[in-house]
Amino acid sequence: MHTQLTLLATQGSKRVRLMQAARAQLRLPPAQVLEWRDWLAQPALLEEALRQPGLLKIEPPGDDPAAHRLLLQAGCRLLERPPVAAPEHGELLAMDAWFAGFTSAMTALAAQLLELPHTRVFNAPSDISRMTDKLACQRHLAAHGVPIPALLGPVHGYEHLQALLHQHDLDRVYLKPRYGSSASGVVAYRRNRAGRQQATTSAALQHGGGAVRLFNVKRMARYETTADIVALVDALATQELYAEAWLNKPRCGDSHYDLRVVTMAGQPAHRVARIGQHMMTNLHLDNRRGDASGLLNAADLAALEETAALAARAFPASHVTGYDLVVRHGQAHVLEANAFGDLLPGLLWQGIDTYTAQLTHA
Repeated sequence: MHTQLTLLATQGSKRVRLMQAARAQLRLPPAQVLEWRDWLAQPALLEEALRQPGLLKIEPPGDDPAAHRLLLQAGCRLLERPPVAAPEHGELLAMDAWFAGFTSAMTALAAQLLELPHTRVFNAPSDISRMTDKLACQRHLAAHGVPIPALLGPVHGYEHLQALLHQHDLDRVYLKPRYGSSASGVVAYRRNRAGRQQATTSAALQHGGGAVRLFNVKRMARYETTADIVALVDALATQELYAEAWLNKPRCGDSHYDLRVVTMAGQPAHRVARIGQHMMTNLHLDNRRGDASGLLNAADLAALEETAALAARAFPASHVTGYDLVVRHGQAHVLEANAFGDLLPGLLWQGIDTYTAQLTHA
């Protein structure tokens, strides 16, 4: 008898299509899909979907604007804020309120699963929440002995950033939205002693009506005037922002790269180099894939595998997780953990893709 798989996901999304294709390839029946928007509106639908013993995989709600809006408004209520207008496509808006709604939903889901002991989850809701809070996640990894870039901690605005740089004697840092994803709003900031400064980011500033709005864009924006950089950092800080020390990425020709490693059941499996000419090498930003094994020497490869396994041990209740790493001179540092880091279409490890592999190892 085949184990039933249920996806809390968005019907028709790329993740669902890839999982269904993997199920078909393994001659398994299709997974049933419970839409995020439906579960948020009617939580009892989860108990109905999980009547039979089986597996539950939680996919991100971001594929559905209606689900995103529901979580955002729930977060505004929890934070006792007025509701915000639905964000336009790509707009970075009230990410802290969205996370409040999201983590509340994950807490409710965990409580439901306590009443369904016959259901196994790919990744525990508590782990998903922790990995979605990037600052909490990095602190968690560090507490488990995982090497990470040095953390400067929360950034409350441009003036606070300058004080932190002075305190730590640094001129280059990465600024990251605490609850962002896929490089949304990440800023590579640097300054020199002559007073020049530069912020390179996927967040485009839009001024209008006395307000500053931010939009995630694929083409990197570069800001060099103090006014623009102040507006950028202050706007991101209102949604919660933190800083970490700048790690140089290894070179590959005229580009540089970091690495995404997917762990399955605690062991490193799929891995790919993300190569680009900008500071952000995320693949959706038109960067290119590279063969990790062709770029790493034996010491670097050993560091990658050891550090990915160490990071996976920090999340023992998660079956499949993605980690972004910088590996140089036989040392690896984890830049980020991603509870939804398995979306790597066509990337094979031991002859199978990420979705077939997780079903095989489930």
